[in-house]
Amino acid sequence: MIVKKDFVARGRSVTDLKAHLVLTTKYRRKVFTCRMIERLHEVFEDLLDKWDCKIVEFNGEEDHVHLLFQYHPEIQLSKLVNSLKSVSSRKLRQEFLPELEQVYFKKKVLWNSSYFLASCGGVTISTLRKYIENQDSPIASLTLAIHPTLIAIAIEMWGFSRLS
Repeated sequence: MIVKKDFVARGRSVTDLKAHLVLTTKYRRKVFTCRMIERLHEVFEDLLDKWDCKIVEFNGEEDHVHLLFQYHPEIQLSKLVNSLKSVSSRKLRQEFLPELEQVYFKKKVLWNSSYFLASCGGVTISTLRKYIENQDSPIASLTLAIHPTLIAIAIEMWGFSRLS
């Protein structure tokens, strides 16, 4: 995978796919400490790297975490989320067992069974709507609506020339 700025180039495609994942602790118990959240960041970063993805932003509170990450179209998001949850749960239970047992006793749990996942992009829906509405416009004016980095990547990868 080649990452140029915020775009991912693979084979014949250039993509910019990002997702916002929210994971909550089982029973919304306030278990996370600063050390645990820092460790979760490391675990998620390593896992996403193995899946050929990358973290854009990560943060959390005592009972939940937010993860914004970039991925490519071949990724099955449900399998990725399952991997993130299972591996992070196992690693945190190995490394922070005394703290977690105070809350969950002998249960081998950390995450709620559900999660929130939303796709997100670089432009707003209203910008996309305007772009689509103006599809009958001349090509020169349409290039103004396209992200400048995407134009640069297209020029570099496929040898397109800029329109004057």
